[in-house]
Amino acid sequence: MRRALALAAIMTLALGGCTMPSWMPFSGGGSSKEPEPAKPVAAATSIVPLRPAAGKPAAPDESVTDRVLAVVNNDAITLSDLQEAIAIYQYENRDRGPAPANELAPQFLTRMIDNRLQIQEAEREKILIEDAEIEEELADRLKKMNVKSRDEFDAMLKAQGLSMEAVKRRISDEIRRNRVVGRKVRLRISVTEAEVTQYLEANRAKLETGLTYHARHILILPEAGASDAAWENARIRADLIRSALLQGGDFAELAQQNSQDATARDGGDLGTLKRGELAQDIEAQILSLAPGEVSLPYRSALGYHIFRLESKDSLEGEGLTRVKAQIREILFREKFDARFDAWIKEIKQRAIIDVRLDGQL
Repeated sequence: MRRALALAAIMTLALGGCTMPSWMPFSGGGSSKEPEPAKPVAAATSIVPLRPAAGKPAAPDESVTDRVLAVVNNDAITLSDLQEAIAIYQYENRDRGPAPANELAPQFLTRMIDNRLQIQEAEREKILIEDAEIEEELADRLKKMNVKSRDEFDAMLKAQGLSMEAVKRRISDEIRRNRVVGRKVRLRISVTEAEVTQYLEANRAKLETGLTYHARHILILPEAGASDAAWENARIRADLIRSALLQGGDFAELAQQNSQDATARDGGDLGTLKRGELAQDIEAQILSLAPGEVSLPYRSALGYHIFRLESKDSLEGEGLTRVKAQIREILFREKFDARFDAWIKEIKQRAIIDVRLDGQL
């Protein structure tokens, strides 16, 4: 198993390009993960726009004897390229039971065409990568793979029929692709403070849903029969308990002595709650309090409640700063995805793309 994992890591390193966080702007394609197999896929010829042209696209190099599935300007994508990418994905997702290769092929081929177009754009932009950068990236990956030496890695590559030159070429292409995306997409995006504020106000209720608070509770039930007199007696008892609390009485002790709620044994402690967990009217009473404040007796269908708010998160101070940072990231991601898609569409429209995938691998 360990050897199999090592070989899979080599194949990913040699063929899969840089592994980036799920939406990292420099990654140049939204998610670095391959498409989910469960999503419906149209035929490859319908999801890869072709540029109308009088002449046919340039033929691939005659030295390529592998079956050609697509030609992107002057670059060929072969059957072995596609099969290797799908094989890596299927190995990495073997526990999830990924779809058969024939079902994955259109999605993967489209992604590979997009990547090839980005590398070609990097070439047009004359983006060059120094050997030292490639070596640094390779060393970092080998460290993460726990490979002890370069000689050991060379031996592992040779065992798989791969070369160090191929690995370095893949790394160079990925770095170039990331940089051209940074230049053409990421650096042209900005999120203003006004946009953050507008999003905050429009989504305040939703953003507050995840905030937490901590409260205590005393419940006074009316006596059996629930007559008006019983409810009045319950109210009077609740008023007396609140008065004792305001005079410095210990909430936990008074809850243990008087509360008829299940939390009495814990001193009325409701614990840390997320907004929305309690009934709306009850939560409204608690959240209207300042930390340390005791509520007026509140009548519900059960009886009279007394609440004390211990603490609560709010969209203020450090909490507001954190939320604004999250909003800025959300807005940046939305803008990045939209601009990246528009850029890919633009370079596809001026490219000559010939897709030859017939659905059979």
